[in-house]
Amino acid sequence: MMAQIAAGVIFVLMFLLIISEKIERHIVTLISGCAMFLIVFGLCMHSTAAMMKTLNLENILHLSFWYERYPVSEESSGINWATIIFIAGMMIMVEGMARVGFFRWLCMTIAKFVRYQVIPIFITFMIMSAVLAMFIDSITVILFLAAVTVELAQLLRFNPVPMILAEIFCANLGGSATMCGDPPNIIIGTSLGYSFADFITNTGAIAAISLVAVVIYFYFAYRKELQPTDRAANIPTTYPNPADAITDRRGFVFSCLVFGGTVVLLITHAQTGMTVALIGVISAAATLLAAGRHAVLLLKKVDYKTLLFFIGLFMVVGGLEQTGILEIIAFYIGEISGGNLMLMTAIIIWVSAVASAFVDNIPFAATMIPVIKTLALATDAELSVLAWALSMGTDVGGSATPIGASANVVGTSVAAREGHPVSWGQYCRRSVPATILVLVISTVFIWVRYL
Repeated sequence: MMAQIAAGVIFVLMFLLIISEKIERHIVTLISGCAMFLIVFGLCMHSTAAMMKTLNLENILHLSFWYERYPVSEESSGINWATIIFIAGMMIMVEGMARVGFFRWLCMTIAKFVRYQVIPIFITFMIMSAVLAMFIDSITVILFLAAVTVELAQLLRFNPVPMILAEIFCANLGGSATMCGDPPNIIIGTSLGYSFADFITNTGAIAAISLVAVVIYFYFAYRKELQPTDRAANIPTTYPNPADAITDRRGFVFSCLVFGGTVVLLITHAQTGMTVALIGVISAAATLLAAGRHAVLLLKKVDYKTLLFFIGLFMVVGGLEQTGILEIIAFYIGEISGGNLMLMTAIIIWVSAVASAFVDNIPFAATMIPVIKTLALATDAELSVLAWALSMGTDVGGSATPIGASANVVGTSVAAREGHPVSWGQYCRRSVPATILVLVISTVFIWVRYL
């Protein structure tokens, strides 16, 4: 009992400190993880076994961690090293693409293709944001898209804020479509053993339907605000050449090949047996080899703070799992739903969405995974259906507020830096209805298809 109380207090304090943003979040989770080990595992439980199970280092040594064709070891919990290694590999690959100007070239090429017309740019940039976020971290997608949007807004004389807000929403939505699109999905996929194909055929189908509805929604919501402020000035004599965005042509070609190869490996990893951890290592190694003398610079740009944040987070969630708190949460969800699968999935989707609108969706998703596993064992619910509900709730719910997801913070920060501050009211007025729209589509889709 004391172990459960201590673990619960540590978890709540960690969440409050993350929300307060007074201390960097990686420091918060690492300190919380250490507290979980010392206080809960050490003083309360006196369990070295719980510590070792949460650290989960032995799992990395199994061949099944790297290649699924080998016999899979006993189910592991604790630190999800596959998630951490894969995200690190993707970070290196994305930094390599950014170094050679890939993202700016892509944005300018599309703008040129639609002849620099504002509404077509608005629609194509929303779709591009969603598609890129299926394979690349949404923070990176928004960082470059928002910067290029501001540049085009200055050129074509329109307000960039509506376009940036729509791009943010579509990036979060696109991230829900694949296993590698958003950190919660990476955690769900690696923890539950789902493949890229599993996500694209389930959450991907929901995201595709939702994207059509969202594009239509944002078009009618923002079409008047996107009109040029000065029609006479909206005829520049020259437009930027997309080719000028490429800073290293040889590196650009190699980056495109590495990115394409990574996508192929992710799509086929269920057939080849390669795990996402191995794919992350291969992508990072290929990027570093292609970068040559710039490899050290790419390694320096990796967001190590985020990786440490994940490690500390998994340590804390491991404490909740080892003390049985997550089983209690699963029991209450089962009690409230009365075993009704439709009500259970609705609770998971909407509670996940509301929570993710105000707190980081990564720790929430990591916390809920053992909960849905316990729910599936205790009821007749299919684990995969609960997983898709959790994925859509956490990924989409974060779009509702300016602080709900990291991409939101990055996008609004870029806009503010360029002289276009975005208030909470301005953000939520359009994003909350879009979020509700997608959540309704997700709920109905899951009910109709699976239940």
